[in-house]
Amino acid sequence: MDLAQRDAFTKRWGDYVPGADLPIAFYYTDDPAGVDVMKAGDKHRCFLAQLSAVRRGRALCFEESSLTCSGAKRYLGFSQKSMPNFDHFLSCGIPGRLEGERYKKSPELVREIMANAPLFVAPARYIVFKRWDAIEAGDEPEAVFFEAKPDVLSALFTLAGYDEAASDAVIAPFGAGCSSIVLHPYLEQGNRRPRAVLGMFDVSARPWVNRETLSFAVPISKFARMIDNMDESFLITPSWERVRNRL
Repeated sequence: MDLAQRDAFTKRWGDYVPGADLPIAFYYTDDPAGVDVMKAGDKHRCFLAQLSAVRRGRALCFEESSLTCSGAKRYLGFSQKSMPNFDHFLSCGIPGRLEGERYKKSPELVREIMANAPLFVAPARYIVFKRWDAIEAGDEPEAVFFEAKPDVLSALFTLAGYDEAASDAVIAPFGAGCSSIVLHPYLEQGNRRPRAVLGMFDVSARPWVNRETLSFAVPISKFARMIDNMDESFLITPSWERVRNRL
């Protein structure tokens, strides 16, 4: 990656959105190049909880065995399988056998959703996560994601649509929390017009993120345009200054 781009965004972000967290970038690789590989541990643990050290600036690498959640393995591309009775798990459950999350009305509806759900196979053995300021010259991020409060989200949302006529420069697809920060932005990177992804609406994931934030993920090609547009966008106007002053 061009480190001038890394540093340019870091400075502009600090100037225009003071105090807001930097994004986390991810990329797939067969060579983690000294980045610590996460160990799964003995108990089930949400993948989002495992990212807490990355938020603090530590780079981490994951492979399939790092993950105890079958959903995380699926949405990070390491498995194409769903847990048994997933159609009932996501809906009404099975009395006496399986508690349902009741995110969808019926197993039939879940099966229809799953039949059309996007999937991908991880292109390499590992996925590496680094906070933006920890990216090195040899890294090639696929996407970045923010955890942001409403005022910061308003800046990201508006900047994402700044150079587009279409009204859907940002999408909010239904899915697990990890799908909103990895699966969907990764797949958007391959589209002719990649879009940003607003997420972390997953009720099961909410305990593992700040209660005042949502996620905002951006394919790297679109993020590069957003960086280039910052200095001529609404961020230089009195309208944004009024918001910035209360961050």
